[in-house]
Amino acid sequence: MTDTAPKQDRSRATRRRLLETTIHCLAAHGWEASTVGFIAAEAGISRGAVQHHFRTREALILGALEHMFAERAAQLDALPEPRGTGPERIHAVVSGLVDVIGGELFRAALQVWTVAAADPELRAAVVPLEKHFARGVHRRAVRLLGADDADPAQRTLVQATLDLARGLALADVLTDDSRRRARIVRAWSTQLAHALAP
Repeated sequence: MTDTAPKQDRSRATRRRLLETTIHCLAAHGWEASTVGFIAAEAGISRGAVQHHFRTREALILGALEHMFAERAAQLDALPEPRGTGPERIHAVVSGLVDVIGGELFRAALQVWTVAAADPELRAAVVPLEKHFARGVHRRAVRLLGADDADPAQRTLVQATLDLARGLALADVLTDDSRRRARIVRAWSTQLAHALAP
């Protein structure tokens, strides 16, 4: 009797390496350069092995996008429960959200969004993933901020916080915007703490 578990483990590890390499390639080299051949070479995997896991480039990219969303959700779940009260507590949450929403995962997703904006077929595949992910991020942000999602004003403030995080991530794509970002996060956190205070 043969044991298939090691083979399945290797297959899962190969798939994960492919997805992570795809994310890195998209973020570092862009959509055009991130061909199946390029990603395979970067991952140290044969093109045939890539096509065993993903039949097309689009399937690989969508798989990477799903993996990105799962990674980001895990990072949000790993944010520590905020301590204390008032602006410092809210600042810790907003800073964590901004950090998780930005970075390599954002840059990779941005490449996909840009192409999807002009490609109806890709857009049709990406939009449901985006909506599902956005709902999950919103739920996590509500919990971390201690907001009342049934209150339309507080719900809007949570969404504004997430939109701010995406905007700051976009501003950081071309240049290091960390100093300005820190000032904006601090100012928004103070306003948000007052608005969410009971």
